[in-house]
Amino acid sequence: MLDAVIFDFDGIIVDTEPLHYKAFQEILVPLGLGYSWEEYLETYMGFDDRDAFREAFKVAGRSLSDTELKKMMEEKAEAFLRIVAGGVAPYPGVVELIRSISGNLPLALCSGALRSDIDPILTQLGLTDAFDTLVTADEVAASKPDPESYRVAVQRLQALYPGMIDASRGIAIEDTPAGIASATGAGLKVLAVTNSYPEERLSSAWRVVNSLAGIDLEGLRLLP
Repeated sequence: MLDAVIFDFDGIIVDTEPLHYKAFQEILVPLGLGYSWEEYLETYMGFDDRDAFREAFKVAGRSLSDTELKKMMEEKAEAFLRIVAGGVAPYPGVVELIRSISGNLPLALCSGALRSDIDPILTQLGLTDAFDTLVTADEVAASKPDPESYRVAVQRLQALYPGMIDASRGIAIEDTPAGIASATGAGLKVLAVTNSYPEERLSSAWRVVNSLAGIDLEGLRLLP
């Protein structure tokens, strides 16, 4: 039985990671804190913006005040919006899967991105009203792999659909080890997609697939 589905955003709905990387570098390189794409994939990709900046300063042995952090997050958000204004393509099959679930099963989005990063892209994809609730980095104190964001998503769905949702009968769709740990910690099963990491790095997930293309709501329900 499947009670609910919760999607990650970056790396599942759209491939915005190269765009986030570019936006981060616009802010960090002038400060002497830039890093390579490989370092981003290995260290920073699972963080939300707040913790990604903190980690960059920590690695460099430099302090970062809350005021400086807030300013850099705002500058990075502005840079990201400039970059995505040219349009972003979704991963194959994901828009169709979301539309097959929306209105037929409780559906949420749980992302380490800021709401201001997500909304313009959902609008571009025609998914503005597809989700029952969205949980973003603006709303939680701890980023993935901490389970807080997924716990909040489950709690919100449970409030919207009283008595209908058990976390153990929900599926999170993720692409990173940090995301898998977060969703698993909230009691969800995880369907991982190899959009960002090879299958062996996603082995802690319940199931791993190479693509969401061709999968609809009934396909999710029939996963072995």
